Formats: sequence, C-alpha cells, structure tokens
Amino acid sequence: MRQLVTIGNTDVKTTALGLGANAVGGRNLFPNLVDQTGIQIVKAALDSGITLIDTAYAYGLGHSEELIGQAIKDYDRHDFAIASKGAQDGDAINNDPDFLTFQVEKSLKRLGTDYLDIFYIHFPDEQTPKAEAVGALQRLKEKGEIRAIGISNFSLDQIKEANADGYVDIVEDQYSLLHQDNAQEMMPYLQENNISFVPYFPLASGLLTGKYHGVAEFDNGDIRKGNPDFTGQRYAEIIKAVDQVKPIANDHNATIAQTLLAWYMQNPLISVVIPGAKKPEQVESNAKSLDVELTEQEYQTVEQLFAQFK
Repeated sequence: MRQLVTIGNTDVKTTALGLGANAVGGRNLFPNLVDQTGIQIVKAALDSGITLIDTAYAYGLGHSEELIGQAIKDYDRHDFAIASKGAQDGDAINNDPDFLTFQVEKSLKRLGTDYLDIFYIHFPDEQTPKAEAVGALQRLKEKGEIRAIGISNFSLDQIKEANADGYVDIVEDQYSLLHQDNAQEMMPYLQENNISFVPYFPLASGLLTGKYHGVAEFDNGDIRKGNPDFTGQRYAEIIKAVDQVKPIANDHNATIAQTLLAWYMQNPLISVVIPGAKKPEQVESNAKSLDVELTEQEYQTVEQLFAQFK
C-alpha cells in the first residue's frame, strides 16, 4: 500500500506506514539503547521508503529528537514528515499555550529543522481549556512552524473540546488488535470531522509479531515488564490467535508482523500505522508490509481472530 495518505484537512502527505521512534534515544523507556543504532534505525526507515518519523520529547527527554536530527542531515527535508509531541513539564503535564509554544521551539532546535509536519499535545492537563491549548498550535501553524495539529491520549469529550474551532487535524491513541475499545468510541466523531487517526503500539510491544512463545521475561525498566498482555491466560490466548495468522502470512511470503501491519493499513479507520523498532533490520522488514495486499476474506479472518480482545 504505497499510495500516500493525507493528514486531516492539511497538505501533509505520508506513507501509510511510519516509524514509531520511542526506541530511538528513548533510554528512559528501554534499557541498553545505543545511540548509533537509533540513528541507523531512522536512516533505515527513510531508505526503505517510509516517510513519517514519529517521536516525542518524552522519548529520552528530547534525546530521540536529537538523534533524529543527526540522522536526517543527509536527506532532503521535503521528502519525509516528522511528527513530535510535547506536554511534559518536569513531573507534570502542562498544556499552557506559552509552554506548548516553548516545547515546539525546543523540538525544532533538537531536530535541526525549521518546521514540524505534525505536533501533538502528548497528554491533556487538568487545568488548561483544550481549545486554548490547540489555539496556540494554530498560531504556530499560521507561522509555518507546524503543518498539522495533533492531540494524543485525549478522551472523546476532550477531543470535542479541543476541536471546538475545527483546528485538530490528527489524533494519536493506543489501538491495536488487542486493544480496540478506546479508539472505537471516538471513530465516528473523527470520521465526521475528517480527523486522521494514528494508533500507537500497533504490534502490542512486539506481542503481535509472532516472536513470543513460552514465558516472556523482561529486564527492570522495560515498559513491557508487568504488562498484563504478557502474562497468564490472556497471554496464552493472544499467542494462539497470533499463530493462526501464519497461514495467511505464508500465502503472501510475509511474516506475521508484515501481515498484521498490512491489515492496519487496509483498515479504513486508520490513517498511518507507526510500529517501533530496536534494530534497523526490523524497520526494513516492517517496510515490506507496504507491498502486502490482503484479500477481503483474509482481512475479515484476521479481524475475527482478534475479535475477543478489547
């Protein structure tokens, strides 16, 4: 699926597959990350035809953006899109318009670019009126510093408040074949208002790649440690469903991960899917999903296999 996707009502266009860059410099999220590997991951994505790099200040407290800035120096900036996010103010979440403006300016410096294709408010705070926060981003959009306005981890009511003036272009939230309920609630509103949707953790932290069998163990500090998806009866049922994707994958000479990424890209509710990666080879493998086209029956089979998970 190599045709480009348009983000909301903007002129931002990207492949339906992006790179989630939380393991690029996200040393506060994953142990033992190597900076040079992170740079290579970004380059592998761009070299494989992926045209959206999705990062955030929270990934390494700006370090992910710094590494991406190093990685993109040898590429034409107009050939790809960068999305970043901000709202973290020390240990607090801050959506104050002045603070969001400051966050964008700092992101631009770390990335070494003069514009962001997408900037998301990473999390809502409790005190700032949502429309005022988005209004600050609209002013930056009018100045050309950002091209599309996004919000992330907002409830449906918060999305409606944030979009009071019609400025929201894109929403990012957790959604996968294992976690469907939250996004399903907001989908009708997003579609009615031509707001794009990007799911994060589409491969459920690697659980939907087919690589897990037996007990899953993680180091302290790994965000997967303690995740209920990786323990008990639920884990066993997930592994069983994932294994049943193999015949479809084999018919396309694809991996399970490539097959499920193709499913997301064919899902009419989803604009761009952004799997992460810890190795350049994983990015290159994920990129091959752009050439996998599922039949309608295969698409429905995958949907039915995971219908029990919410």
